[in-house]
Amino acid sequence: MPPAAPSRSILPAETDVLVVGGGINGCGIARDLSGRGVRVLLCEQHDLAAHTSSASTKLIHGGLRYLEYGELGLVRKALVEREVLLNMAPHLIEPLRFVMPHDPSMRPAWMIRLGLWLYDHLARRRWLPATEALDLHHDPAGAVLQPQWRRAFAYADGWVDDARLVVLNALDAARRGATILTRTRCTALQRGPHDWQATLADEAGHTWTVRARVVVNAAGPWAEQLLRNQAGLSPQRHLRLVRGSHLVVPRRAGHETAYLLQARDRRVLFAIPYEQRYTLIGTTDVEHHGDPASARATPEEIDYLCREANRYLRQPVSPQEVLWSYSGVRPLLDDGADPSAVTRDYLLDWDERGGAGLLTVWGGKITTYRTLAQQAVRRLAPILGIPATPDWTAHAPLPGGDLQAVVGPCASPMQARQRFEQHLRQRWPWLPAALPARWTRAYGTLALDWLHDARRLDDLGAEIAPGLFEAELHHLVRQEWARDADDILWRRSKLGLHSEPQAHAAVQRWLQSQSQRHHAPG
Repeated sequence: MPPAAPSRSILPAETDVLVVGGGINGCGIARDLSGRGVRVLLCEQHDLAAHTSSASTKLIHGGLRYLEYGELGLVRKALVEREVLLNMAPHLIEPLRFVMPHDPSMRPAWMIRLGLWLYDHLARRRWLPATEALDLHHDPAGAVLQPQWRRAFAYADGWVDDARLVVLNALDAARRGATILTRTRCTALQRGPHDWQATLADEAGHTWTVRARVVVNAAGPWAEQLLRNQAGLSPQRHLRLVRGSHLVVPRRAGHETAYLLQARDRRVLFAIPYEQRYTLIGTTDVEHHGDPASARATPEEIDYLCREANRYLRQPVSPQEVLWSYSGVRPLLDDGADPSAVTRDYLLDWDERGGAGLLTVWGGKITTYRTLAQQAVRRLAPILGIPATPDWTAHAPLPGGDLQAVVGPCASPMQARQRFEQHLRQRWPWLPAALPARWTRAYGTLALDWLHDARRLDDLGAEIAPGLFEAELHHLVRQEWARDADDILWRRSKLGLHSEPQAHAAVQRWLQSQSQRHHAPG
């Protein structure tokens, strides 16, 4: 078996911490604990980032709209993290300029100016520009908008490949000793005085038991179910499942500026440049009932996003133009508020009633996953007998993020990214034109693992789908837990957007051939 999927015969029979859930919070916690020498086993019922963590708006941001609900603490915490994450994952995260057309019927200009002033000053900015006012009739950003929009405000935040952020946290955890099991369900949790006995089951129905001193419930939308159904506990808190849907349509702008649009129901929508040729529009906030894995954008949500975006865009968007849509279910703490106003902050619940400890993660957002992991470690440190400090993860780049080790000291993460892409183009000039940019933003220095000895294009193996060579596929299978074509084309890359349907079948055939070769006698 590839290193990413160890044989059951070598799986640990006991561990210090069992993390249930392979989204951003579970993988972040596993990374932090593993870096402190803690034995960690993480199980995920599907693929890493299969649901909520790959279905975000893909922003690393303070959350400008949360200021309106008075959540200054959450916004400040997220703004601090925005700078940290830009530095530790310069290949995955990049600055993005946002333009917000001013609609005086929604919010007065003084309120917008105050909010943006706070956004500029709640936390230190090292690399991002300050906010500014714009005249849309003279700024290039106005060309995308209908002519009645005259004034706007601009500010900067960060953009991230959310699914890859999850995978690289898991990869770092594995490199530091964690066992990562995808497509493995936790079917039962039995509490003892000093440890838990967990029953795990793989896709084939094979089961085995693992003993863990502590269980971390990072199951996201399934967190409440895990407590009730697997652990037999009565949850003292309840989740509110809120579906956020997004649309991908042909690109509306010829530049890399995003737009924050005020909808008529006082929500905000984003229109974001996406994958060179597209615009990403989202998101909705709709109560979700049923299995979180079944979340899909409804016709009503698609109509809503198109209708509200069309109040602003010069070139209207129609449902017929939607090339792809995706939905994620946000596990928010139920406080009875309107779905848009429910807090995005997280809460960690420690439960040691009647025996071994259980830590449940409630809520959260992708920007603050690392601080959530730090707080989880501080709570578990006395039980595990480890030091709670120092907080090492802020200063350790994620796998592939050590760009300056290759290109030398740089003035900013953005410069390091540019120089690394240049390095790939100069060192391997025979690469197809699109690959250096894509590999830089997806893998960073990890791409050197398969490029190091390559002298010509044939050394990368066959081109299984457009722009997807065997060398990259081997990496994804052996190092990043990819098991089927969706894992590769939609989560670890977005090549599914750029490919014809036959690419999916070609990748699936290649994976099947590799599996047969691996299991062949002799």
